[in-house]
Amino acid sequence: MNITMQEAAERADAMLDATLNAIKPEVNWTHSGASEGECDVSRERTVMTVISKERRGNFIGVVQRFWEKNGYEIKSVNKSQKFPAVFAQSPDGFGITLLVVKAGQVVLSVDSPCAKKSKVADPTTPPKGPNYDYPVPEPNVHSDFWSSKEPISTVSPSAG
Repeated sequence: MNITMQEAAERADAMLDATLNAIKPEVNWTHSGASEGECDVSRERTVMTVISKERRGNFIGVVQRFWEKNGYEIKSVNKSQKFPAVFAQSPDGFGITLLVVKAGQVVLSVDSPCAKKSKVADPTTPPKGPNYDYPVPEPNVHSDFWSSKEPISTVSPSAG
């Protein structure tokens, strides 16, 4: 790949921005990691909105469909009840992952392919909500939609 590590970091941030912006109603999130390897970069964001186990599948589905619509190849899906995950790859070789971790918290991360060595700046997108230092606390923002214990009905009401 003929880009610098800084350009790879900007691309990773843009992928995370687009994914989080596709989630409606919107969720609060914080930056939770930015690292550099020999020739690659990783970016991570943690969702601070409580995603109930009743709504978790819907949340994962929104993200997975967004990725598919944008040409990402779904590489693997872990259908674990407790720690589901989706692993995908963008057409330009970036890996993007959704992981459900402890307390049902959702973590989104992007790993770049190898790029030309360069300085890498911190992400510039402001978090949606407080920016936490490590360790990031468990999800603590209530959403009437995503935190609801009511499953989403799959049957729409008939029009009279």
